[in-house]
Amino acid sequence: MVDALYTNSSPLPNYNTPNATVQPPSFFEECKVIPAGPMIYVSAQAINIVLGLPANLMVLWLLRRTKADFTTSDIFILNLAILDTFFCLMSPVDLLNRLLLNHATVWQVQSVAYGIKDGSPLLLTCICLDRYLAVLHPITFTKFRGQKHRIICAEVLMVIIISYAISYAAGAVKDFHRVFSVMILTIFSIMVFCNLSILWALKRSGPGRDEMHPVKKKAFNMVLIILAIIVFHYFPPVILFPFQNYFSPLVFKCYVHHIAFAFMDLSSSVQPLLYLSRIVRLPCFLTDTVSDTSVKSITVN
Repeated sequence: MVDALYTNSSPLPNYNTPNATVQPPSFFEECKVIPAGPMIYVSAQAINIVLGLPANLMVLWLLRRTKADFTTSDIFILNLAILDTFFCLMSPVDLLNRLLLNHATVWQVQSVAYGIKDGSPLLLTCICLDRYLAVLHPITFTKFRGQKHRIICAEVLMVIIISYAISYAAGAVKDFHRVFSVMILTIFSIMVFCNLSILWALKRSGPGRDEMHPVKKKAFNMVLIILAIIVFHYFPPVILFPFQNYFSPLVFKCYVHHIAFAFMDLSSSVQPLLYLSRIVRLPCFLTDTVSDTSVKSITVN
């Protein structure tokens, strides 16, 4: 078995060992002494199939339906939903291969999905920065409020994420765990900065600026939710894996590792469900007579 990876995968079988003549043990066989970890991981993937996949497809459908009314963040939400849909589509493949096939080629394809999952927080960062600019730098935000700049940014990020995923699957670059850890910590720092800045803007709002409170508060709530997603879903591997030596190899591989990435994989279901929970209030919002384009441009759907 390959050493436990920091990136988004349970330990993958090493089919490239020159002297390997026996197929590696199946998913549950290698952890039959501690089955809780694999069971939690399988449960997370099942949730992605049952809830995550239809939720992401619904997000894609809603965004396509309201394309003419895109807010500035919707282009990033659209690309995030595409990545999460792909990851959820690969969840049954992952389960089938872990439980039955244990095939090397399928592991390689699944590794691409793991790499995509690792890179998707970059799009969450763009949403936070978009909200930050809208609240703290409205003049700059107005200059770049068109979709063109965001489409270019999203396309560049998609190329980076897909390139990362393919390189990860091919094993072209070593120490991907360091890249992942640095990326998550950097994203966390940016989100904390955005939250504190927007909160400070809320505190500074005095008489005459009270009408901006709801808009700033919505932006703050969105950034706070994304920060919570990063902390709850992506921090466990970053926090736990540096202490790998404090666990026995069996406990780390079969318990800590699987549970940490089960939380990470569940973000593919949580993110679209949170978006849809906000969309439920959309019809009421559309009946309002608000016509201020600056307010509408930074309102979180």
